Amino acid sequence: MKGTKRISTLNLILIIQLVIMIVLSVVITATITRTTKKNAIEHMQTITDERAHIILNYVENAEKTLTYYSKAEQVTNILSDPGNPEYVAKAQAFTEDYSKNIDNIEGLWIGTWETKCIAHTNPNTVGMVTRPKDTKAKELKELQDAMLEAGDGVYNIGMIISPATGKQIVSMYKAVYDENGSPIGFVGLGIYTDQLVNTLNSLSIKGIENSSYSMVNVNNGNYVFNDDAELIDKKADNSDIQELCKKYAGTKSAEDGDFEYKKSGEKYVSIYSYIPEYGWLLMLDDTRKEVYSLTYALRIYMIIFAIVIIGLVLVFAFINKKQEKVNQKLASTIIKNNKTKESLYTAMFKDVLTDVSNRISFSMDVDEMKTKGVKAQYFTMFNIAEFSKVNSQLGNDNGDWLLVRTVEILKQNFKNSKIYRTGSDEFVIITDAAKVSKDDIMKSANDAYSTLTSKQTTPVGKHTFKYKAAVVKKNKDFNTSVVTVLKEMLNNFTGYVNYEELDKN
Repeated sequence: MKGTKRISTLNLILIIQLVIMIVLSVVITATITRTTKKNAIEHMQTITDERAHIILNYVENAEKTLTYYSKAEQVTNILSDPGNPEYVAKAQAFTEDYSKNIDNIEGLWIGTWETKCIAHTNPNTVGMVTRPKDTKAKELKELQDAMLEAGDGVYNIGMIISPATGKQIVSMYKAVYDENGSPIGFVGLGIYTDQLVNTLNSLSIKGIENSSYSMVNVNNGNYVFNDDAELIDKKADNSDIQELCKKYAGTKSAEDGDFEYKKSGEKYVSIYSYIPEYGWLLMLDDTRKEVYSLTYALRIYMIIFAIVIIGLVLVFAFINKKQEKVNQKLASTIIKNNKTKESLYTAMFKDVLTDVSNRISFSMDVDEMKTKGVKAQYFTMFNIAEFSKVNSQLGNDNGDWLLVRTVEILKQNFKNSKIYRTGSDEFVIITDAAKVSKDDIMKSANDAYSTLTSKQTTPVGKHTFKYKAAVVKKNKDFNTSVVTVLKEMLNNFTGYVNYEELDKN
């Protein structure tokens, strides 16, 4: 038609490219957003499942402690003959001694089948009847039936507010039977949850630092764990939580999932893990804004990126394409070379597991010290004794955990030092003697040794590990033979961190 302008081939191609870029940007943004959200939820779910496992282990360890206690001769003797003064004295002494090895204990006791206390960690409560037949017959019958139903297992009431101390505890009972299989009494244990709460709170969560935990009993919908202590043992007012309680009440298999809710005008994401052994639903909550912060940032980035790309298409679509291809190829080559260099450096000089320098790096640094005329240095060695036994008994994964944990503790105690992993189970720390005194370096070494040899909370429970440590000071002629000297000192290790000065003259 007259007056109609034809679109040039160049403009047509430019328009097509522009449309393609817009569509691709939208699709990529949507895909990345969806994937990032999914990853954020999966990350929180993994964390919640791990915390649920910690809680389960905490309670199961308490149950094992009570079970071992119930099997003791002193317990069966006093329940068989409660009036025997000798049995009473031995049972009380055994109870007090046994309870000393239980962390966070509220009370450990022995009771007759009618709930009369005949031995207790607190001797003042001996003789009390917690559920008299005349006033609490129903509660007595419920307790007895529950213990009988548990058989030789433990009847775990769960987390409750102790009527004696007003603090939250894990309360449990176990029936004791005579030779004919008839119940003759029971044992009871109360463990404070403070240590469990502190353990959970001490485990930082990257990216969701403002998250909080809560836990409900699905059988009654009441909180058994909450940051707000006033909500404990009260019914959760969140309708989603109550629906989950109805869904999982009586369920015997572990389950997990997530839901979102609104509180005080703020949107929250809640990730839950169901612990079927006790009917508890553990939840990890955080604001939607923080959980999906990376998603929002990526979305903005992709929008900006799309705008920039579209602008470049409009401005530079047909300018020097061949040169652009060459530049792209060159940029790609540089990136690959840089990545290769980084990979080679890491492989040659870094210990991948612990992220500290390796033996090669140690040798090079020592040679460099000698070349540059470095002044006196302290060399400290720590060795994990019987490390092969740790791997064989606890597994290689826990052996790796111990190596990483060792480096963490060494870094905490040797602030201005360089740490090397010079062997599978040994670490050497170099510290400038001009900046640190002998007393300081020995304090750091002893503090690290004390922490390392104390009881550690590993992924498979609490364990104690053995270490050897020694410190030497060398003033000149630095070489790797200092490692040999340190190893000889460790061979004569007697439980104390030894110190020796080389090059005394």
